[in-house]
Order: sequence, then structure tokens, then C-alpha cells
Amino acid sequence: MSHRKLDAGKLVVASHNKGKIREINELLSPYGFEVVSAAELDLPEPEENGLTFEANAAIKACAAAEASGLPSLADDSGFCVDELDGDPGIYSARWAGPEKDFSMAMRTIEEKLQTLASAGEVSRRGYFVAVLCLAWPDGHQEFFRGEVHGDVVWPPRGDLGFGYDPMFQPDGHDRTFGEMSSEEKHGMALGSEPLSHRARAFKLFSEGCLEG
Repeated sequence: MSHRKLDAGKLVVASHNKGKIREINELLSPYGFEVVSAAELDLPEPEENGLTFEANAAIKACAAAEASGLPSLADDSGFCVDELDGDPGIYSARWAGPEKDFSMAMRTIEEKLQTLASAGEVSRRGYFVAVLCLAWPDGHQEFFRGEVHGDVVWPPRGDLGFGYDPMFQPDGHDRTFGEMSSEEKHGMALGSEPLSHRARAFKLFSEGCLEG
């Protein structure tokens, strides 16, 4: 499948989430873009009323591209817990409430799992999803999806990440995302593969739209 290539220049990161903006900026840094965030441009946050990660990523990317007249890259991501039928999923940010209290959101997940555990054995498997949407002002869109699977841990560990990172331990590792540097999650070490959901989606994006 061929993708439209993105020429170097000014690129909007369609987000107001400081953690996401930081990670996407780090991933974009080798490519020479002049990156500006939707927050820096004072763009309004569109209502994310899609029913999938892809739909919500498109809402954000298209709104920023239309408002700025520039190519815009949006990320929609979430934490999915198998035993909770994939919740919080696309509603991950909403579970943290208007104050973005992810400590509360993590407690909510644990309380739900404990309630289920009182009736029998429960799985503590979960995964992160990230979907990147690149939108141009002419309406063209490209999508890239990354996932990483692992275990839901309690109590949360680490303060290096954001969101649900402290309660997620990826397969093959003995530390949570909250205990890992962004470089580790990105797979920036020599010969490393992308580890995080966002880095895996970004690898597909870079291969499809930035390289070759």
C-alpha cells in the first residue's frame, strides 16, 4: 500500500497533552520538521465523539489541518484492560476526569478488577493502543496503528511516564512504562525495536510517509 509522502517543513502536532507532545516531538526530531503544537497555536480542542481510535485521531488531525492550513499529526491512544472488555479504551482520558487525575483512573481500574476477582480468578492482561492520523489541508488522511501488550500491575510504579504508564508492565520486561525513560520506550538505543504503542505507530508512519 502506497502512502503520500510528507515533505519537510512546518508540521502541527494536533494535541494539547504535554506528555504526548513531548514524545511525538522526540520521535520527529531526526526528521528536520518545524514542529508546533495545537496548544501553541491556541487551536480549540475538538469534541472527540468518534467510536474508534482512528475516528478520534482523524477528528483532531483534520480540525488542526483545517484551522492551520498545515499538515497535522494527531495521536489517539488509550489503555485497554482485557477483563474490562477493553475499557477504558477510547475513553481513557475521560476516566481521569476534567482534572486529568490518572491516579484516580488507575484506582478505578484496580477497584473494578478487585470486584471481579471476588467472584473468581481474573486476567490482569492489558494493552496500549496508539493510532496516528496525518491529515493535509486538502482532506487527505493516512493512518498508522501500534499496540503493545502486557500486564496490569498494582500498585503503580514509577513517575517517568504519564497517564496509565505506571500500572502497565510490557511483556518481556520487569519494569512498568512509568519506570522507563522515553528513550527506552521509543527504542532509541542502537539496534532497539520500538517498544511503546506510540513508537510502534510512529515507525509505521515514518516508513510510510517520511522515508524513501
